[in-house]
Amino acid sequence: MSTNSPTDSLVELAARKQLPHHQYTDLATVRWITANRPALSDGPPPRLRATSQRLLSRSAIPVGWLATEKCLDSLHGIRHGMRTAALAALLAEAAGLSDDDATTLILAATVHDCRRLHDKDDPGHGARGAIWLADNAETVWSHFGLVATPSRIATAATAVRLHDLPYGAFSEDDQADHARAEIICDLLRAADALDRYRLPKLSWWPDPAQVRSDAFSGLRTTAFELVVRSETAWLAGAGSAEAVLTGLSQLELTS
Repeated sequence: MSTNSPTDSLVELAARKQLPHHQYTDLATVRWITANRPALSDGPPPRLRATSQRLLSRSAIPVGWLATEKCLDSLHGIRHGMRTAALAALLAEAAGLSDDDATTLILAATVHDCRRLHDKDDPGHGARGAIWLADNAETVWSHFGLVATPSRIATAATAVRLHDLPYGAFSEDDQADHARAEIICDLLRAADALDRYRLPKLSWWPDPAQVRSDAFSGLRTTAFELVVRSETAWLAGAGSAEAVLTGLSQLELTS
């Protein structure tokens, strides 16, 4: 259930710095996003391997994994997690990751925001998510039909923990952890950033200067289209999972 103002769009609320703690997209905001389509000249996205497509078909996490049900359909809820997983899969293809590393990245992406309490700044949600993932690894990997291993759990948890910390804010321990899981950490941050086209302020949209991924800029058109198509489908009555799967199919990212 939305807690937005019944009359003001997210764009209007953002302009007045009055966004509520739980934010749900609205038709006016999606129209604003569409009207501000960036002038990009990206090529086609890389083709997703069958393994990644199968994982994406299961990327809607159960509501019980969320810290609060209010985030289920919000800006950091199921649609964001699924789109981040899809963009992570595309980044994995572009980076030439192995099946194991691509899988670890996709799983981390699906749960990276599951411990969020709301849609405003929520310091520490990455650390909370990492603890939750380590404690529930068997459940998470089983959801995708996989078996967890200690090294993959540690890598995924590290990426989740660090995803909300600016690189410049890393402590010595953070830097050491990042070095052990660098590619997964960097690509999760990039995938998360690519989905920022859903946010109701242009200054919050994807910025290549804030990430470390050579493929980031080439996926911005795909990321934008996935936001518009899935948010439009959700507003038309589709559930969050169905909305993202519809967008992925329309963009021929999944078969």
